[in-house]
Amino acid sequence: MIARIDFKASEAVRAALSAIGRTEDLRFSPDNRLLVIAGYARKRLLVLRVDIEAGGPSVAVRDFMELTSGDMGEIHGLDFIDDRTLVVGNRDGHVVIFALPAEEPTGQSHEISAIRRVKGKGLCRLNSPGSLAVKAEPHGRVSLLVCNNYTHMVTRHVVNRWLGYRTTSNRRLLARGLDIPDGITLSHDGRWIAISSHGTQDVKLYRISPSLGPETEPAGVLTDAGYPHGVRFTADDRHILVADAGSRVVNVYAGDGGWSGRRAPVRSPEVIDEEAFLRGRANVEEGGPKGLDIDRSNNVVAITCEEQTLAFFSLASMIGSASASSSWPSL
Repeated sequence: MIARIDFKASEAVRAALSAIGRTEDLRFSPDNRLLVIAGYARKRLLVLRVDIEAGGPSVAVRDFMELTSGDMGEIHGLDFIDDRTLVVGNRDGHVVIFALPAEEPTGQSHEISAIRRVKGKGLCRLNSPGSLAVKAEPHGRVSLLVCNNYTHMVTRHVVNRWLGYRTTSNRRLLARGLDIPDGITLSHDGRWIAISSHGTQDVKLYRISPSLGPETEPAGVLTDAGYPHGVRFTADDRHILVADAGSRVVNVYAGDGGWSGRRAPVRSPEVIDEEAFLRGRANVEEGGPKGLDIDRSNNVVAITCEEQTLAFFSLASMIGSASASSSWPSL
């Protein structure tokens, strides 16, 4: 097991982490000052005020804020539109957009209301929305790419911030090759979408283009992913990290300037101790890491699951000596 970063936190912060229950995704804010954890079982968000320093690196969790709402259900997915605007995927309901409270986290609890609910329409009506990704578009528009877990597809919903985040279009985006899409991320160069496919135990990669549609074949596949959940590109897009909810590891994949073809992990470091893993081992698909994010400085990996609410690791120790030489022949 690779060494964790021993983060600084008060007893109040640690108590809040212990009380949040089952977790799913987590996400750093664009300014790297906040880390939000999805409290799936207790239907709430835990907002942490974090400080990260590259040297070491070191992490301090300064304080917390707990957010509840009648618009929060079984919270699965999270992503930021900007530093104070958060999109939430409720697997038992809809996708909801919230404005975070203006004040700093100081151990308080807030009841908040949605500024917009996104339901989809027709064949694009949301069904069991889980993980999601935000993509900025021109002219104040924002694309919300949403994993519909149990209808096995990703839908795209365009909202306009100048119209109070009103939805202006809905479409079915991807379906080919997906069986319970459980995590989603975009490459930083804007060329790729990576989607964890729980049922097929791999991660599918699709080239971003205007022609994307439900019948688009994946251009790349990350194999041997176990039961993949959280997925992230590193800042240089040379590696992809995939949390395996069915084991103790994060699988690391290396690119070669692109992500076409089939690739096996080049490294699979353990990130959860055996005792915690066995406590959460209700079945072969559970017990391991779920939510995964890389901080905006590209130095720290944050991981969450029910039995290990929050753990930090150095990205350098996670990647290790992983190299791009592991690529397999193209599909």
